[in-house]
Amino acid sequence: MIKVSDLYKNFADLEVLKGVSAHIRQGEVVVVVGPSGSGKSTFLRCLNYLEQPTGGEIVFEGTVLSNSQVNINRVRQEMGMVFQQFNLFPHMTVTKNVALSPMKVKGMGEAEAVELAHSLLGQVGLADKVDAYPGQLSGGQQQRVANARALAMEPKVMLFDEPTSALDPEMINEVLDVMKDLAHKGMTMVVVSHEMGFAREVGNRVIFMDEGRFVEEGSPEEIFTNPQNPRTQAFLSKIL
Repeated sequence: MIKVSDLYKNFADLEVLKGVSAHIRQGEVVVVVGPSGSGKSTFLRCLNYLEQPTGGEIVFEGTVLSNSQVNINRVRQEMGMVFQQFNLFPHMTVTKNVALSPMKVKGMGEAEAVELAHSLLGQVGLADKVDAYPGQLSGGQQQRVANARALAMEPKVMLFDEPTSALDPEMINEVLDVMKDLAHKGMTMVVVSHEMGFAREVGNRVIFMDEGRFVEEGSPEEIFTNPQNPRTQAFLSKIL
């Protein structure tokens, strides 16, 4: 579904991605782990061109994203993105937060969009919060609204950028449960996360990243029980 070839990203003189390549297949859950500052979030943001790569190529369902003829906004509709910060509109109810994109981008009628929003909010366990405002919700609830908002565009891929990093520990599981449910329904997902339990339980493939490179990748079993690279071994020994 997504093919990344020799991807580079520089910010001025700082080289953040140093020639990474990856294939992400339909229905696969790929979890990217590694120390802070290793380039994980930049890699994720390059996938839908929120950050424009300095070099290399990204192909999404046969479309080369660097092609000037490509409507990148249309591509982004197919890649739902959930950020560390929930980025909800505080002056709108959660229903309006979820319904807004289908109405504005897809031209969906308000009644249909509201019905869709209520359905998705029910799926993420917030059927009783449809008229609440973001400020009335916990962090975990706000993150689940952000998930529902991304799903409202009916994307083919979901990109998660450390979706639990801003949450209190007791709220993390409620967000991970929603993500597990998505995975079980066959959603293609690329997840940047520090949650090794989630990576181990839900990931089909784990990529360990360090200093802008993919150091090692494999199944969760391979990475967590028998890592081959000394850098992977050192990282996991500190956190497992």
